[in-house]
Amino acid sequence: MILLVDLSWKAGSLSRDEFVGPVARIVSRAGHEWREVHFSVISGENIKSANGIILCGTALKDNLFAEKAEEFAWLRDVHVPVLGICAGMQALCLVHGGFLRLACEIGMTTVRINGSDLLLCDRQSFEAYELHSFACDPPPGWVVTAASDRYVQVVHHPDRPLYGVMFHPEVRNDPVVEQFCALCRI
Repeated sequence: MILLVDLSWKAGSLSRDEFVGPVARIVSRAGHEWREVHFSVISGENIKSANGIILCGTALKDNLFAEKAEEFAWLRDVHVPVLGICAGMQALCLVHGGFLRLACEIGMTTVRINGSDLLLCDRQSFEAYELHSFACDPPPGWVVTAASDRYVQVVHHPDRPLYGVMFHPEVRNDPVVEQFCALCRI
């Protein structure tokens, strides 16, 4: 089972349909069961029952998760694969010692791959949709495997299956989520 974590400002907000729903559809098509939980009520039992965790994105000005970084402390100890999408990447970076800086982007960008990454399917570059208020300065030691002309786009932990993408793969880049689901089967 893949645990989808809603990072929106409140459970059941309209953002759920835009940011969690599309990811859930990709996970279902990849043959996985999934369960959704809001970040404010995630429990140890939710985490223990998961084969993988996806931290979903949020709306442009929905940044409450960043003010509540301590609620993501469980990410320091999780041992199943985790994919952070946009706000999810930001939460991953914050809890592991990275930083956020103001950087509003909306629309398509070219992502250039500069290193090996299990989620990117051996492409050299691709077009991706972005919708974010912050960019990430990754935690010390994390590996940057892709960037746009302006910002880091893909990171991963050097030793654990923790991945972050700044773009929204649920928009035109389903294979990123599908590759993550394949990692959860291992």
